[in-house]
Amino acid sequence: MMLRYALRSVRARKAGFLGAFLSLMCAAALITACGTLLDTGLRGTIRTERYAASSVVVSADQNVHRTTVKHKKGKTKVKHKAKPIAERAWLPENLETTLARTPGVARVIPELTFLAQPLTPTGTGGRTAYGHAWDSAALTPYRLVTGGAPRAATDLVIDRDFALRARLRPGDRLTVQSTQAPRVYRITGIAAPATPVRHQTSLFFSAGEARRLAAHPGQVTAFGVLPAKGTSAERLRQAITTVLHGPTALPGTTTSLRPTTSLGSTVQVTTGDARGPVEFLDAATARTRLVSIGGAMGGTSLLVAVLVVVGTFVLSVQQRHRELALLRAVAATSGQIRRLLGREALIVGTVAGVAGALLGLPLGTWLYNRFVALGAVPATLQHTTGVAPPLAALVATALGAWTAARVASRRISRIRPAQALAEAEPGAGAGAEAGTEAEAGVEAEAKSARTRLTTRTRLTTRTRLTARAGLTRGRLLAGLVLLVGGVVLVAVLSKLRTEPASTPVTFLAVVVLSTSVALLGPLLVKAAVLVLRGPLRRSGPTGRLATANLRGNAVRMASVVTPLTLLIGMTCTVLFVQPTLGDAARAQAREGVRADWVVASQGPGVPAEAARQLRARHDIVTEVVRTTVRVGLDKYVAQGVTPAGLTRTWDPDVTAGSLDGLTEHTVAVSELAAEQLHLKPGGTLKLTLGDGTPATLTVVAVYARGLGFGDLTLAHDLVARHVDNPLASSVLVSTPRTQTQLATTLREFPDIRVLAPAAADSLQARRQQANAEVNYLAMGLVLAFTGIAVVNTLAMSVAERVREFALLRLAGATRRQVLRMLRIEALSVVLLATALGSGVALAVLTAFSIGMTGRAAPSVTPLVYVTVVTVGAALALVATALPGRAALRLRAVTVATARE
Repeated sequence: MMLRYALRSVRARKAGFLGAFLSLMCAAALITACGTLLDTGLRGTIRTERYAASSVVVSADQNVHRTTVKHKKGKTKVKHKAKPIAERAWLPENLETTLARTPGVARVIPELTFLAQPLTPTGTGGRTAYGHAWDSAALTPYRLVTGGAPRAATDLVIDRDFALRARLRPGDRLTVQSTQAPRVYRITGIAAPATPVRHQTSLFFSAGEARRLAAHPGQVTAFGVLPAKGTSAERLRQAITTVLHGPTALPGTTTSLRPTTSLGSTVQVTTGDARGPVEFLDAATARTRLVSIGGAMGGTSLLVAVLVVVGTFVLSVQQRHRELALLRAVAATSGQIRRLLGREALIVGTVAGVAGALLGLPLGTWLYNRFVALGAVPATLQHTTGVAPPLAALVATALGAWTAARVASRRISRIRPAQALAEAEPGAGAGAEAGTEAEAGVEAEAKSARTRLTTRTRLTTRTRLTARAGLTRGRLLAGLVLLVGGVVLVAVLSKLRTEPASTPVTFLAVVVLSTSVALLGPLLVKAAVLVLRGPLRRSGPTGRLATANLRGNAVRMASVVTPLTLLIGMTCTVLFVQPTLGDAARAQAREGVRADWVVASQGPGVPAEAARQLRARHDIVTEVVRTTVRVGLDKYVAQGVTPAGLTRTWDPDVTAGSLDGLTEHTVAVSELAAEQLHLKPGGTLKLTLGDGTPATLTVVAVYARGLGFGDLTLAHDLVARHVDNPLASSVLVSTPRTQTQLATTLREFPDIRVLAPAAADSLQARRQQANAEVNYLAMGLVLAFTGIAVVNTLAMSVAERVREFALLRLAGATRRQVLRMLRIEALSVVLLATALGSGVALAVLTAFSIGMTGRAAPSVTPLVYVTVVTVGAALALVATALPGRAALRLRAVTVATARE
């Protein structure tokens, strides 16, 4: 029976539920879109291209491992963890002999994969270019369509797609920037793959030249293993596993064996779709990033959705105050009222969830494509859309609607029938009382003493009633608890000194503090009215009317203030958190660079030969190579620098020890790393280099500018041997020579520029801005949803007051006066929301700045901040004016005498 009544109620009040429906639909779309990203990170396919013809691929494991054994109460617990390394791990080439003797193996093909960027005006069409030995072309396979195989060191075979794009043919010359100095090669042939290769450009060199460019003597990237006739890929995988490590492998497509190589890395045997992550390391790493982004966006979206939807349902229940009060008066129990509202919410939530989930699927695809376009996710990780994200969004939306309705119905369901009957009388509701106050305010201008007295009496009675109804003891307590929780999060944030740890706490603190604002909203609105009462009253009759409405309808106004506060607070946090960190890092870098000039590249990097030519002219040169390393399982940003003459070009603000002792066996660490790892000069640091090679180094110095230069500084040659791209990201030059003279020395190196340190800093700022676009996109949808909620809530709030506007018109107020009253109310709400949202953002950003930079100096761009506030104010004014004008088009007499 209650369900039937709920269905009838929803059908009869479609317009009343429209606001809640829109909020829930947007929430479901956002949760579905974030869920598809999360699903792609967990289950997205990485299809192989290069190894398409190789049934089994043997490669080095791309993870560092830690196994912990605990003995407690007679039980032994073994916990294993693994984290990915930053660069490609390599295998010893003598493993080929072992693989070739394995039963069922027809052929073993060693593979070399290395950086090889062709320097042409047309580029590679966005594809990453790799170099290989022609002997491994059979792994795809590539077959010659014209010309011949490379035999000499300067011979080259290119793939057909690149040849068509660059309009190259056999006999042409092509300059290639690989791991060494750029070299001109003669194209001897063009090859085409037997299966589609869409995500890479392949250049094939002679075997000797490929080994030189790979720069890993005695090592290979992987082995492709072709089965003998009659041997399945799975049988071959099991046979290889048995030969390498004994008969202990479990069934599956991937087996990791540890440790069997001279590098101390593990051997990985893969078949099927598991070959893709071996080929595309960036796609495998992007899985973790996408899971993190999708989880963070989805979690934030869910919290924001609950906060907004609760406010929407509070307004919806207020609009039905008289109806629900009458139900209580005719003996409906509290439980029946709650069940009615809950089932109505489930109906609306289910319909909105289905519609939102359907909209969220294309939204998720668009979001994935944007991440690919920004370079945050490689196209090789295929977008996956399953049934789990829409179903999760549907369940979350329905449960969120039901929870919001239960929260919103607490007061009306507990009201006594006698009080409900009194409140159900015409003129006793909040909206009617506001209209009566408004009427009294207009007549006050006519100096009617009797009306003023009546208004004051009703105002006093209603204010007491609203105070009791709007801010119950439980709501006040919950608001204070969340406020304390937000303060605690801000305090914790000020102690966090790593970006992965501080970022989720940053946005969680904004949501928690905004939730406390929502719960304490009526109290905050009343406090704001006390502050603004003087200026508002001086603005004339409409200002006094606006003051009466703000004070008398604090609950309704609080529902409007909440999403606007969240919008301003979240937007300011999103826009200024990255500049706060980036500006501090760039400031440290500017202060630490002593060089006269910075050599940078528009391509993959500055080759070592360029640095050697500068040194031949007696310049002091520091090559900088960047990577990340693992200390245990923790990741640290590291750089390799040339030790000779280092203090002439670079000053990291050494606080202990000296950089004079920096060699391939030593390391300098930042103060943060020293604190976390309990290090000091003379201590020992065990780490895993980018390609999985373990190293034990002695600490020689501790420096303060870790934010600008990374946590660990090692010798350049040590790092360059263990990264995929050994080219320098920049070269610092101290010299009396001019910029033109340096450029003349380096004229044979294409895409090389000589910059002043200030120009290099500007270039770095542009790169940081490009990286920040990923975060802006990630949180932009959440902010868009919040903006929609602001408009939706304000429109609902104004639509609720149609009867009040009619009473004002009948009392003599003009349309212009009513609209001016609405504008004053909207501006008052914007002012309060701006103060609260700015306060929340300032507290969070200041704590973030203290933790990450050691200074309470968040980077806030005034123009951007003013733009955020202006947009918020524009949304509020438009969302107030449009429904207000629509309401005033109706005849006042018709509205005032109509049944509610």
